[in-house]
Amino acid sequence: MSPDHFSPVAGPYAAFRPSYPDELFAWLAGIAPQRELAWDCGAGNGQATVALAPHFGQVLGTDISAAQLVSAPDLANVEYRVTPAECSGLPSRSVDLVTVAQAMHWFDLPKFHAEVLRVLKPGGVIAAWGYNRLAIDHPHIQKTLDHFYTETIGAYWPPERAHVENGYRDLDFPYRRIAAPQFSLFKAWTREHLLGYLRSWSAVGRFRAAHGSDPVDGFAGEIGSHWPEGETRRVEWPLFLHVGQAI
Repeated sequence: MSPDHFSPVAGPYAAFRPSYPDELFAWLAGIAPQRELAWDCGAGNGQATVALAPHFGQVLGTDISAAQLVSAPDLANVEYRVTPAECSGLPSRSVDLVTVAQAMHWFDLPKFHAEVLRVLKPGGVIAAWGYNRLAIDHPHIQKTLDHFYTETIGAYWPPERAHVENGYRDLDFPYRRIAAPQFSLFKAWTREHLLGYLRSWSAVGRFRAAHGSDPVDGFAGEIGSHWPEGETRRVEWPLFLHVGQAI
């Protein structure tokens, strides 16, 4: 079973994690064999799950964190289930699209892929994506953020984080590859939103548990004079995407 690093930061995760572009979900729905059932695995607080809802008759969002799923929006055609990625409980050959947003690096991949291959319909599609370090349109803030990421909390990142750093290039993906367009993920954020986002990081939660203090407070002090309260800045993430069909 994949580890649960996010229940301790479920509140900030639900409030401050960025949403994914609508164009991504429209494109995925367009390449699925049908639009009857989508399974969003590692759903967290349902960001990708609810974005799939307009495109599919039914959507299942699963996660091992009940604390995360309790924050997910309630929609008529969406079901949430607390269960590991490796055991969906879905019937064989029932799923048109499997999505994994910023979560595949936590899974027991041989068991997960076996489950995906079991539940996908013929021609069914799997899409796994993630985003790396954010870029901010201010050189001093960016430098301070990079130091916070690598030095202040660097030792508290779980080892699986390395897979995100290299865009999942070293993770097994045993499907027939489908070429995907490039999608952009960017937001106009205030300083307060950025600080909330940082508090949703698993490494920040682990630092807080080890030291009893919040490392984001120090970071906030360092950037305060460069980012006035209420002012918005462009924040952007490189989005990587792996898409395939069952072989």
